[in-house]
Amino acid sequence: MVNLFDILSLSIVITFYEAFPTFLTSALPWLYETGILSRRSNAKTLKLEACMATVSFTQMKHGTREDYQLLHQHEESFHGKTAQRLLAELKRQGQDSLDGYPISRLEHSLQSATRAWRDNANDDWIVAALLHDIGDGLAPQNHDRMAAEIIRPFVSEEVTWVIEHHGAFQMIYYAHHIDGWNPNDRDQYAGHSYYQSAVDFCERWDQNCFEPDYENQSLEFFAPFLERVFARKAYAQKTIKAGEVSGLPIINYAL
Repeated sequence: MVNLFDILSLSIVITFYEAFPTFLTSALPWLYETGILSRRSNAKTLKLEACMATVSFTQMKHGTREDYQLLHQHEESFHGKTAQRLLAELKRQGQDSLDGYPISRLEHSLQSATRAWRDNANDDWIVAALLHDIGDGLAPQNHDRMAAEIIRPFVSEEVTWVIEHHGAFQMIYYAHHIDGWNPNDRDQYAGHSYYQSAVDFCERWDQNCFEPDYENQSLEFFAPFLERVFARKAYAQKTIKAGEVSGLPIINYAL
């Protein structure tokens, strides 16, 4: 009997499973019984079975070691696709964006990241600039904190702090035009070691990033930056650099 994997590649089988999971799961015993699918414990068969397996519980407290080993295996694969999901959300912001601005939220983010890249910023700052407003659609009242939590395990503490508080620091530019708002909200953080970094981020890579004719790099250009940063080991000390102040790159704009 010809093995199914001699005819179809693993990617096709898994794609079929993702489209018709119930059908293929119920058909698996028949595929083995008829010999269409070999029971040999090769890597392809094991990977397919892992994709199709589900845990035995409906309440987490009833889960077994085997259940949680299975989930851990799936989680590792799922974590590896974080950058792809972030790219998808950024693309969505090109279609679903806050009205009134001359450019979309995606274009604003690309402009911010492009300015950081042209200032020779490192991957941490570039990815932070790209994602600093990614929460606008899902958490418009605390978008800065949402963005910070996304990047926190993978970038320096300084960069995370700046993104987490950039909403307050941006108010210096506009809050005096809105009754009851405090343009000096950032003053509560005066004296913090990362204060100046937040001031500089907003001045150089945020408040000025609404130019319709600015030549942004594309979202595809920044995809490798996302892949590199989110492939890092979460919360690694060499990444977090707790307490270290690097600041933004020093640029002489007069040159």
